[in-house]
Amino acid sequence: MIATVRGNNLTSTPLAFDFQATTPCADAVVQAMAPYWSQDWGNPSSRQHRLGLTAAAAVSLARRQVAEALGVAPERVVFTSGATEANNLALLGHTRAIGGGHVISVATEHHAVLDPLQQLKTEGCRVTLLKPGLDGLITPTQLEDAISPETRLVSVMAANNEIGVLQPMADLGAICRSHGITLHSDAAQAYGHIPLQPDHLGLDLVSLSAHKLYGPKGIGALVLRDGVPLQPLQWGGGQEAGLRAGTLPTAFAVGVAAAIRLAMNDREQRSLHLRRLRDQLWQGLEQRIPGLLLNGALEPRLAHNLNITIPGVSGSRLHRTLRPAVACSSGSACSNGAPSHVLQAIGRSRAEAEASLRLSLGRDTTTREIELAIDRIAEAVSAARS
Repeated sequence: MIATVRGNNLTSTPLAFDFQATTPCADAVVQAMAPYWSQDWGNPSSRQHRLGLTAAAAVSLARRQVAEALGVAPERVVFTSGATEANNLALLGHTRAIGGGHVISVATEHHAVLDPLQQLKTEGCRVTLLKPGLDGLITPTQLEDAISPETRLVSVMAANNEIGVLQPMADLGAICRSHGITLHSDAAQAYGHIPLQPDHLGLDLVSLSAHKLYGPKGIGALVLRDGVPLQPLQWGGGQEAGLRAGTLPTAFAVGVAAAIRLAMNDREQRSLHLRRLRDQLWQGLEQRIPGLLLNGALEPRLAHNLNITIPGVSGSRLHRTLRPAVACSSGSACSNGAPSHVLQAIGRSRAEAEASLRLSLGRDTTTREIELAIDRIAEAVSAARS
């Protein structure tokens, strides 16, 4: 349902423009998961009866379907509870397995990467965070210059969760390969939205999440290259090749596979459609709001992302005014309303970061919703500036 306005009064629910925080579970995904909540309720590790074998077969098929979308072998897919766990398993598990060393990442990473890196620092690792330009991108030269003889791991997000920019992963992968350095990427925002072939890009460890692409919350995966040392973070049952103990949620595994099938079926068409709507939104807001600033490069960027700063307004007043009309955010859902570290890392002041909007479109966003969003945001900015 879209918002309608009578005079200045909102008469319906706010327009939804926060699809990078999460997405609704698609009907086809819900239907695919349905039998595994009650009818086929077996434990996929129980191989001595039909219920367990049915669940095991469903998990095996889901693993193969996720792997096929990435162009990798199924045994390289380790199911996790989401990208946060996958990031922790990749960063902590790999660094501990190889005995520490120097790790390079980017200041605009999600806290699901930055916080594990902070933990590695307490364990004696040296961590370097590269500072991107105003466009939000790092350069291959920056990475090359930061590498030292002790560098063992590089972690770079494929698509930023706030400003949507796409890092030059193929170039970064070539550099890491030439130095024999492991490359990890948090691809939670990229998976299902842009082409993502780990081997083609030179990625050794890739973190994924289902709920960013109309799948269930609570399931993700770590995709690893054969031969990458990894120490588990938990022990208990030997599941997932001994890397992630615990009973697998069969329904969720089926759900992530259904979500990626849905995403792959219309990825190119959806990207073109959302890019047209996103550009309409940007152009409309730019015309209506004097001094509007774009955060990050317009290209290369996720088609469904727009991040803007409105100078000269109180961020808290802007968001308070806008809240009944448009559901959006000033940054990551995990920031709990704190000023975006991403925007500050690319040069925005704290006040500018607070007066920013991350607007992310969904697969069902309409032209009419774009038009309404432009009106509601322009009106909120006018009210905040008065």
